[in-house]
Amino acid sequence: MIDSLKETSQVNPNLEEFSIGINGETRTYWLHIPENYDENGPMPVVLNFHGFGGRAEEYASYADMVDLSDSEGFLLVYPQGSLLDGSPHWNAALDGSDNKSDAEDLEFIDILIRRLSDDYKVDMDRVYACGYSNGGFFSFALACYRSDLIAAVGSISGSQLDLGETCSPTHPTPVISFHGTSDSTIPYDGNSFYFSVEEILNYWVSINATTTNVEVDEYQSRGQQINYYNYTDGNNGVSVNHYQIIGGGHIWFDLDINGKNTGELLWDFFDQYDINGKR
Repeated sequence: MIDSLKETSQVNPNLEEFSIGINGETRTYWLHIPENYDENGPMPVVLNFHGFGGRAEEYASYADMVDLSDSEGFLLVYPQGSLLDGSPHWNAALDGSDNKSDAEDLEFIDILIRRLSDDYKVDMDRVYACGYSNGGFFSFALACYRSDLIAAVGSISGSQLDLGETCSPTHPTPVISFHGTSDSTIPYDGNSFYFSVEEILNYWVSINATTTNVEVDEYQSRGQQINYYNYTDGNNGVSVNHYQIIGGGHIWFDLDINGKNTGELLWDFFDQYDINGKR
C-alpha cells in the first residue's frame, strides 16, 4: 500500500491530492488540513463524496467547505471514485447479482480513514460522511455497512439503496438530507428504481427511535421555499433532519437559511454528535 502526495489543486490551492494503492489499484483523494490544525489535539473529519460522473477536484469547487474547515477546525476530504463504464462512481451496494459495480469503495474508505488517523491527530469518534447524488447514496452505505467508523451522515439530492436487514448500523446514526421536490434524476417521491425521501426518513426514524411527531419550520432561500423537518429525541439523543426544497432540482443546493449555506448547515448538524450520540 502506497500513500504519496501527488499535487496541489489548480482549482483550489488549499487542497492537496494524495494516492493510496489498494489491491494493485491506485485510489486518490483531495485533502485540506485546517489552518488551526494542532498536532496535540485530535480533529474531526468530514468526507465529502462527489456524484456519478464527477471529479472530486471540480466537485470541491462548488461543494466548497474549505473556509468552513478552517473556521471550525476539521479535516476535509474529497475522495475520488473509480471508473464504471468510463464514469467515476461510488459503489453504494453490497456484492450481489444486481450490483453492476465491483469497486472496493468500502475498503478504500476503511484504508483512507486509517491512513488519516496514522498521519494526523484524528478524533475517530467524529468522522462524518456526506455527498451529492451518488455520493449521498454512498454516505448512506457507509452508515449501513461501516457505522463503526462513521458518526453521522448527510445526503444532498441522493437516496439509499438498502432499507433491509443487511443495512445494520451498530449505533443510532444521525441523518440529515436535502432534496428537491422537482428532482427528475432521483425523484422525491421515488420510482421503480429508488426509494422515496419519505421511505428513507421513516427508515432512520425507526432505526433511531426518534419521535414521530415531526417539528416543521418554513424558510425562504433566494426566493425558494424550504420546509425543514426535524425528528428529535432518538436513542443516544440523535435526530433525523430533512430540508425539502420546493421546486428544487438535482443539484448541490446553494442555500441561504439564516445566513447559512448548505455546507454550514451540514456541519452545524454533524457538530452536535459523535459516534456515541449527542455530544
